[in-house]
Amino acid sequence: MHIIPAIDLIDGKAVRLTQGDYRQKTEYNARPLEVAQQFEGAGLTRLHLVDLDGAREKRVINWKVLELIASKTSLHIDFGGGVQSDDDLRMVFECGAKQVTGGSIAVKQPDVLERWFSQFGPEKIILGADAKNEKIAVSGWEEGTDVWIYDFLEKWVDTGVRYIISTDVAKDGLLQGPSFDLYRNLQDRFPDLNIIASGGVSNMSDIEMLADMNIYGVIVGKAIYEGRVTLKELYAISQQ
Repeated sequence: MHIIPAIDLIDGKAVRLTQGDYRQKTEYNARPLEVAQQFEGAGLTRLHLVDLDGAREKRVINWKVLELIASKTSLHIDFGGGVQSDDDLRMVFECGAKQVTGGSIAVKQPDVLERWFSQFGPEKIILGADAKNEKIAVSGWEEGTDVWIYDFLEKWVDTGVRYIISTDVAKDGLLQGPSFDLYRNLQDRFPDLNIIASGGVSNMSDIEMLADMNIYGVIVGKAIYEGRVTLKELYAISQQ
């Protein structure tokens, strides 16, 4: 299972939100590059970088942080937040992202995302399937929808999507454990999808349970910053 540490960005700083609420923000480091270098120094190879300003403003904002981390580390970066146009996508790839996550655009401009899948291929684009009560949430989780996550994914799987990141917004930042039932349901319905779990990871037991479920990857954020898991432990399980 891929261990993917996360850095969420607001005003160029590493932060975490609770349940996607911008009013419940904790700043962890004003220099995200230092955090990324710590991940790399511990032997981890991937990074989930989220532009929360971009998600809110519907355009990429923290591209300079992406460019800096990509140029100063060898981490495989997947970038999300505010990628809404061809120019955004081009800029993110030029700044060093290996993959881009599209969530809101899949709901609001599906034709654009379909074109990106066709143009760049399913290895470069990750579908963001964030949900609250199994209904898709978009725009940095500030907007709910009536779209059932399973119906949403059914359509995209038919277009060739191979990778998804699914965050249960109700779990995110609470350190109360991931939505194991949601991921089991997703695996049962879409066995060929590479599912990356996100949100709620509180300790190594959570990660081990996801590994036992054969989940493709797990994003770990607040549990790292709050000292609930160590980078040494994460490296060790990533080697299993």
